[in-house]
Amino acid sequence: MDTLLTAEIAANAPRYRRKSSTFIDGIHDVPSEVGNLAPAQLYSTMSGRLFHSGRIAIVMVGLPARGKTHICVSMARYLSWLGVKTRIFHLGDYRRATVGQGGHVPQDYFYPNASPASVMLRQKILKKCREDIYGWLNHENGQVAIYDAVNPTASGRRALAKEFAKHDVQTLFIESFVDDQEILKENARNVKISSPDFHGMDPDEAAKRYLKRIETKIPVFETMAEEELNYVKMINAGQAFFYNNVSFNYLSHRIVFYLTNLHIKHRTTFFVRAGTATEEDSYKADAPLSAEGEAYAQVMAETLMRHREQERQAIIDQGGPDVPLRPLTIWTSTRLRTIQTAEPLRELGYKVRHRSQMSQINPGVCEKLSERAIRNLYPEEVEKHELDPYHHRYPRAESYHDLAVRLEPIILELEREQNDLLIIAHESVLRVLYSYLMHCSTRDIPKLKFPRDEIIEIIPAAYQNEAKRIHIPGLDPRMIPGSPEDIRIPVPPGLEDFAGGGRQLSPISIPAMMMGSPPSATEVTIGFATGDRKGSVSFGGDRKGSISMSNTGGLRSVSGSFSGGERPVTEKIVNNTAKEMVEDKVGDED
Repeated sequence: MDTLLTAEIAANAPRYRRKSSTFIDGIHDVPSEVGNLAPAQLYSTMSGRLFHSGRIAIVMVGLPARGKTHICVSMARYLSWLGVKTRIFHLGDYRRATVGQGGHVPQDYFYPNASPASVMLRQKILKKCREDIYGWLNHENGQVAIYDAVNPTASGRRALAKEFAKHDVQTLFIESFVDDQEILKENARNVKISSPDFHGMDPDEAAKRYLKRIETKIPVFETMAEEELNYVKMINAGQAFFYNNVSFNYLSHRIVFYLTNLHIKHRTTFFVRAGTATEEDSYKADAPLSAEGEAYAQVMAETLMRHREQERQAIIDQGGPDVPLRPLTIWTSTRLRTIQTAEPLRELGYKVRHRSQMSQINPGVCEKLSERAIRNLYPEEVEKHELDPYHHRYPRAESYHDLAVRLEPIILELEREQNDLLIIAHESVLRVLYSYLMHCSTRDIPKLKFPRDEIIEIIPAAYQNEAKRIHIPGLDPRMIPGSPEDIRIPVPPGLEDFAGGGRQLSPISIPAMMMGSPPSATEVTIGFATGDRKGSVSFGGDRKGSISMSNTGGLRSVSGSFSGGERPVTEKIVNNTAKEMVEDKVGDED
C-alpha cells in the first residue's frame, strides 16, 4: 500500500462508532435501559456511577490468542451484573472500518520502526477509538471503558496512562500472559482457525501456523514490568497472578478480586432441575424425593453421562484429539431434594458439593396459596408485583433481586471452576445463574423456563456463550411443568403476552437470546418483530409444530419442525454464530 493511498484512507475514513464487535451478544449491544441489565445492583446514583469510583479505563495487554476478548466479555458481564456502566472498545473494529471491507493494513503496520504511512494510519485509528472512549465516559456517564488491543510496548503503555490521566480517567492495565503451548493451541483452535486460510487443515497444525504468523506480524512485545503503572498480570489462564499498585478505589479491588476467580480454559456448565418431592408445594418442609423423583434422578444421570460420551466421540470423529472426558463436579443446594437428585452421580464416584446460597427463592406468605387467594388477600402487593416482578417481594418473601445478591459468591465460584460443572437446583436459582451466563435482563428473568425433561448445557465462547437443550426421555408429563411458586405467585399479563401471546419467553424472539419451552397441550403461535428481524414460532399439541425465522440484518434464517410426541435428544437454544460472524477478525493482531 503506497503512501498516498494510505493517507487517503486515513483522512477520508468516516468516524466509526458502534457498541459491538460482532452484533450478536448482549454484553456488547447494551440497550439504553441499562437498569434492566443489572440484576445485582444494590443502589443507583444520579450520575449512573457506583462505588464513588469515578471513571476507569481498563486497558488490555497481550498478543492474540491469549484470551483477551474472553476476559473483556467476562469482566463486562460481571460489572454489568453489579450495575456498573461498562462498554468494550475493540481496536480491531476501528481498523477494519478504516481500511474497508476486505482491506489489509500495510505489512509493517505493527512494527516499531514502521513507515510514515503506517504510523499515520495507526495514529488515525487509535485517535478514533479513543475519541469514542472519551465521548462515552464524558457524555454518556460511562464508568468503565475496556480498551481491547495488543498494546505491546512499555513506552506506548506509559503514554496511554498519561493521556487518560489528563482526562481524569484512572487506568488499570490487564495483561494475559500465556507461554503454555497447550493453552495457546486451544485458544487458537477455538476462535482463530475458522479462517479460509486454514480450511480442511488438521486443527493442531492450523493452530501452530496461526501462532507462527503472529510472531512474524508482531515481532516486538514487552511484557508488563512498569513499576509506576497500575496493572494485573494473569499468567497461563490463572495459573499465577501478579498485580502492581492496584489500590486506587473500591471498584478496582472488586475487579481484581473477580480476575483472581477467572480463567480462560474451556469447560461446560449443565443446569438441571431437582426431582419431585413428596411435598412438592412446601418450602418449609424440605421434603425428600418421591418415588417418581428418584426415578427421574436415575434417568437424568444416565442421559447426562450418555450425552457427554457422545460429545466426546463427535469431537474424535471430526478429527479432534482422543482425550478423556474432563472431570465433572456437581453442585447442589442444601435442600434434601437436590442432594438426593445427585445421589446416582455420587454413587458413580463424582464429587458432589452442597451450597447453602443455592436454596430456592423464599415465597414468604404466598407458600401453598393459590393465585386467586393471593389476589384476594394481598391486592396491593399483587399490583406492585405486576409492575416489577423482579424487584418486588411479597411479605416475608424474597425477590429475584434478593436471590441474585445472595448468589454472587456462587457466581464467583462458577467463574473459578475448571471442571465441567452440573448444577442441580430449584428453577428460581437456575433462572438467575442462567441469566448471568447469558446476560438476560431483569424483565425476562422471572419468566425463564426450565422444564424437568431438559438438561441445559452452556458452552463458553469468546464472543457469546452457547446454550443447548438435552432432552431427558421417558418422563411422566405431570412432573415436567414449572415450579410451585410460578403457579402461586402471579405473573404480569404483559409478560405473559410478550412476543405475541405465548405463555413463556421464546428462545428465538428474545434479543438477549434467552430460552423458553413450548406448551404441550394447546396450540400457540408466537410472532415477533425486533428491528429488522421478523419470524414466527408455532407449536401444537403433543409437541407438533414448526419454527421459522428470517433476518435481513445479517443473522442466518432458521427453520425447523417437530412432529409426534418426541423431541430431538439435543437441541440448540442459541446458535453460536460467533465463529461464522467474526471470520473477518480471524487474522486480528489487535
